[in-house]
Amino acid sequence: MNLVDSSGWLEYLTDDKNAKFFASVIEKTDELLVSPINIYEIYKKVLKEKNENFALQVVGLMQQAKIVEVSSSIAIQAAKFSYEYKIPMADSIIYTTARMNDATIWTQDYDFKDLDGVKFIKKN
Repeated sequence: MNLVDSSGWLEYLTDDKNAKFFASVIEKTDELLVSPINIYEIYKKVLKEKNENFALQVVGLMQQAKIVEVSSSIAIQAAKFSYEYKIPMADSIIYTTARMNDATIWTQDYDFKDLDGVKFIKKN
């Protein structure tokens, strides 16, 4: 299973330089997990940059994958991880969601760069 961080989704949606790195993962929705945190971040960014209609279309695309709700066990593990490694809340929830579901995180966010189970590409 795979989970694409919000930075990867934005790269894919804008067809930026690293879009192909994320495309192969995003387009295999049967192997893709999405956190509600990703939906929040992407919806907010697209709403700000484009409009609500397009933001809802993007959320529809994201919902073709398996949505993993934030459970209390994910929240507790994420808080512990955030405390220990000084990772922001959203990133710790995304990371914990992936780890608890045996998923690889695909990202260009430096907060994840040296963590286990992460496929990182430098933002160009």
